[in-house]
Amino acid sequence: MDMVFRIVALIRKELLAMLKDPRARFLLVVPPLLQSMIFGYAATYDLNDVPYAVLDLDHSGASRELIGHFDGSGVFRRVAMLRNDTDIAPQIDAQRAVVVIVIEDGFERKLNAGDTASVQAIADGRNSNTAGTAQGYVSQIAQRFAEDWREDHGISAPGQVKLSTRAWFNPNLETRWNMITSMVAMITMTMTMVLTSLSVAREREEGTFEQLLVTPFRPGEVMIGKAIPSMMVGLLQSTIILLVAQFWFRIPFEGNYFLLYAGLVLFLTAVVGVGLFLSALALTMQQAMISSFVTIMPFTLLSGMTTPIENMPDVLQYLTLINPLRYAISIVHQVYLEGAGLAEVKYEFLALTAIASVTLPVSAWLFRHRL
Repeated sequence: MDMVFRIVALIRKELLAMLKDPRARFLLVVPPLLQSMIFGYAATYDLNDVPYAVLDLDHSGASRELIGHFDGSGVFRRVAMLRNDTDIAPQIDAQRAVVVIVIEDGFERKLNAGDTASVQAIADGRNSNTAGTAQGYVSQIAQRFAEDWREDHGISAPGQVKLSTRAWFNPNLETRWNMITSMVAMITMTMTMVLTSLSVAREREEGTFEQLLVTPFRPGEVMIGKAIPSMMVGLLQSTIILLVAQFWFRIPFEGNYFLLYAGLVLFLTAVVGVGLFLSALALTMQQAMISSFVTIMPFTLLSGMTTPIENMPDVLQYLTLINPLRYAISIVHQVYLEGAGLAEVKYEFLALTAIASVTLPVSAWLFRHRL
């Protein structure tokens, strides 16, 4: 019981140290709100305005109707009608057009005969995300036009395949659904790791570390007392982002809150082990801060948040297996967007448990050794 009172007293001390400064209170609440807005509105791969040029080699009713489908899509904005192939390169080089649509000669004749008529999309590949998205839009519009044309003209095309697409868990394919839900885990990790790594370094710089050592606190109690306040702050910030996601961006929550927070607590337990490890190594707050951001950056890049893990080299894919942020983002996506239960996320829970079972003992040993 005495140990519990000592830990509670240390937790109270840490919370007071974090919250006594008005600037610190500002940093705990305002940055998550600002980052949610910035990532929700600015960091998006969605395309709402695609300038495009057209090279119509057929000059038929069908080709004009296809161009009308692009103009009426609300996304494509025609900037030029080209006369020959030599006009394509200047449009791309000058970045006047993101994509150039080339309609082949005989386009209408092949459609009426039930054959496959070709449409070429030449995209500016300097931005691979934009080019890929624009080409995807072109494919959807061309497919829809072909179906409408066959239906309006009563053309039967045996052997033709009708492609039907549907987006699960994100019907409108909005990037912010993926981005904002990922932020729940990423910002939680960032604040928790930074606060934990700074805790002991702050004591050293302020000259109170020696006072802490002469108190009845044991090393394990000090470690717990330093870890829990950081976890509490991390959960507070994740809650703020969840509220922004649901009530500002209107992203529907499909899962179970208890399961989501259980995953976040397990994730923070693993992250706290890394933060305490850095805290025990750092002698100054500057060292702790630099160490934290050097660690956070590869965790973020290898989490699958911005780049699919399947697209990474094999060596990096193996490294992601020891990245707790990878599993936390997966849990948030599955529980929040898909309504997954424990059976669907048990692999992620087991992985986080394994990571925490390594990071915490190692950091505890180093913490006791450094004390």
